[in-house]
Amino acid sequence: MIEKIKELCIKYEEIVAYLIVGVLNTVVSWGAWFLCAYTVLDAEVVWQNVALSIISWVVGVVFGYIMNRKYVFKSKEPEIMKEFLQFSGGRVSTWILDAVMMVLMVNIMHINEGISKIFVSVLVMIGNYLISKLFVFKKKEEEK
Repeated sequence: MIEKIKELCIKYEEIVAYLIVGVLNTVVSWGAWFLCAYTVLDAEVVWQNVALSIISWVVGVVFGYIMNRKYVFKSKEPEIMKEFLQFSGGRVSTWILDAVMMVLMVNIMHINEGISKIFVSVLVMIGNYLISKLFVFKKKEEEK
């Protein structure tokens, strides 16, 4: 049984690493939100609440890029800024997907917001993985 689990982990190493990094990324971005919310910003003040969301998102994207580059996709791309901008652009596109799908599902289709958020989060996670794998950290022929 243990050997079978090891075999599956090796076979699906990238996906397992992606899921682990995703959990860590969530902890870090939420940590940034809570740290700022309980020290320097007040979530009850509208502009500060927006600032908290922006800070949390930026921290999540930066942390996510570093971890995905190093541990998930093991990128050797020398143009780090170009790669980071592609990664960030992908994250912006899935953030827009999240916002549109939540409005569609909750406000137009009247689906429970919790169920909607879980469904949309899975879509965003799959979208982020595909964008990272196919566009941002795409392996060159000599690396394959």
